[in-house]
This record gives sequence, structure tokens and C-alpha cells, in this order.
Amino acid sequence: MHDFDHECGKPNPKAPSERSRFAFLVGSWQCEARIRLDNGAWQTFEAIWIGRFILDGYAIANEYRMTNSSRELIVLGLNLRTYDAARKTWHLKWRNALAGTWTDLGPEEFGGVTFDGWSIIHSFKESVASHAIRASLTSTLPQPISRGAEEKSDGANVWSEFMIIEAQRTNEWETATNR
Repeated sequence: MHDFDHECGKPNPKAPSERSRFAFLVGSWQCEARIRLDNGAWQTFEAIWIGRFILDGYAIANEYRMTNSSRELIVLGLNLRTYDAARKTWHLKWRNALAGTWTDLGPEEFGGVTFDGWSIIHSFKESVASHAIRASLTSTLPQPISRGAEEKSDGANVWSEFMIIEAQRTNEWETATNR
């Protein structure tokens, strides 16, 4: 049995209650990522997602690493999620460790971060490919997590699905919302 508080931090009771919207991500997850290739075929990758409370429980960070079939690391980064209670807005950032870049995942000019039942939706401009992306994160607690992403080229009016990630919890840690 793992020591949840040591491994994943703990929520701060003084943090805005909205922070709990992402608390289901805390823990360790095994993922299967499917990416649509230019020819329309789908390629599958393995990934690991590890979520933690950080900054004295005021923020949630998720490390994400994805490998190809040769076990070569192809994606390595960190999602950082914080809530601005004064402005009533979420701030989601992606740190691409391999490229050394930051991406704002929920800028207000793209609609910010919205919630639709069990889904969290946010849109952003992808820094490498320079196209718009709309991502959704859905949880049916206690498992699994599904993350989908659609892309839209500049000038296009149609969203096209290009990524699906299915995540299964890999341990017996309780989710923070049930603690």
C-alpha cells in the first residue's frame, strides 16, 4: 500500500473548492493513446500519467510521458492546474519538457475552461503545429479517464478528432474527492 499523502500530496482545505474539479486526476494512471495519422490510420502508444497536489495543495500537477513501440520517449511534460478565485477562472498550462515550451491550455480568447457534466473542455492554439485544438477530459469515477482532442486548421470550420487517451488507475489510492 502506498502512502498517498507522501506520493501525491494532499488537498489544502483553504484552497478554493473549485480545485476539486480536477482532484480525480490525482494518483497514478496507465494510458493507451491513439493518434490519427495523416493517412487516416490510428497508431497506438503507451503512456503514464501521474497526478499530484502541489504548492501546499493549492494546485494540481500531472506528469505525462508517452512512448512509441520501441519504448522511446516521444512526449514528456507537465500539466499545471490552478484556480483564480477572484476572477473565477481556471489556469491550465502545459510544459513540454522535450521542447522547453509552455502552452496555455485554456485561454479566455478560446473560451477558457468549461464543464459539461462529467467532462472538462478547453481549447487552445497548439504551439508546434499552429492549429487550434479542443480537448475534453471525462471521468466516470472511480475509473476510467478518457481524454479526447480535436483539431481545426486555420480557416477551417470543422473539428476533426485526432487523439484519444484512455487511462486506468494503476494503484489503490483513493481519489482526493473521496478522502
